[in-house]
Amino acid sequence: MLSCPLRTRNLQKTGPIPVTKGTEMAKATLSISSKNYSSWSLRGWLLCKFAGLDFTEELIPTNDPSARAELLLLSPSFLVPCLKHGSVKTWGSLGIAEYLNEQFPDAGLWPKDASARALCRSISGEMHSGFSNLRSALPMNIQAHYPNFKIWAGAQADIDRVQTIWSERLEASKGPYLFGKTLTVADAMYAPVCSRFTTYGVDMDAACTAYAKRIMALPEMAEWIKGAKAEPADMEELDAEF
Repeated sequence: MLSCPLRTRNLQKTGPIPVTKGTEMAKATLSISSKNYSSWSLRGWLLCKFAGLDFTEELIPTNDPSARAELLLLSPSFLVPCLKHGSVKTWGSLGIAEYLNEQFPDAGLWPKDASARALCRSISGEMHSGFSNLRSALPMNIQAHYPNFKIWAGAQADIDRVQTIWSERLEASKGPYLFGKTLTVADAMYAPVCSRFTTYGVDMDAACTAYAKRIMALPEMAEWIKGAKAEPADMEELDAEF
């Protein structure tokens, strides 16, 4: 079984995370789609977990037209995941990240250092808006395993860029995560890529392979993967022309 290094968070030193007045007892609900297929849902879900938010899940079925469009990359905007916290409603991975950072500043979702924080935002934004070839060629599918999957040139360029980002960050931060010992927005944004690389047996250098294994071994990821594997085996697989 893969081991996961201990994570240090500021909340361990400062006690309970302070929250904005009016949201202390607010009920939080996160709308997500398929745990097997939806990388966007995983990102928002991990951000809530990393922040320490107590929330319930609202599953939107894959036959819902809007959810299906987003899973197939056909939607002009991503409305899944969507977080409802009291009277607040926010959607999209980065929108959720910013809101959670305001509510739980000691969780360390964005690095404290200004330079590191700017870089974290940049590579998170790059993941949010880029890597279209990787997304289409290697769709998320946790239940599947294709160790000899043929990767075409366009997707390989995206894979190489991801490895460059990971390598540079791990060397600079000394790991175990992209910005050191605390899990950040960047780790949540790239977690589905770790899943994709695992599904399709993508070759990586030693440092990137170790990072992907650490992310996949997180207890939060184990919980998500358990849910993904529990989805019906006969669930209609999403078809798209890639």
